[in-house]
Amino acid sequence: MKDFFKRPATRYWLSFIGKTVFYFAVLLILIYLYHYKSIQGGNFIYNEF
Repeated sequence: MKDFFKRPATRYWLSFIGKTVFYFAVLLILIYLYHYKSIQGGNFIYNEF
């Protein structure tokens, strides 16, 4: 099993998948935080009409 994880192709794909999951989580957290930028939460653009 150790030899499987030492292969360059396996390490490349595990790194790629790990980075993709990490950046997707960061993006979701930023969207979540942007939604609560004010006390009322996100505003709909047509609320003032």
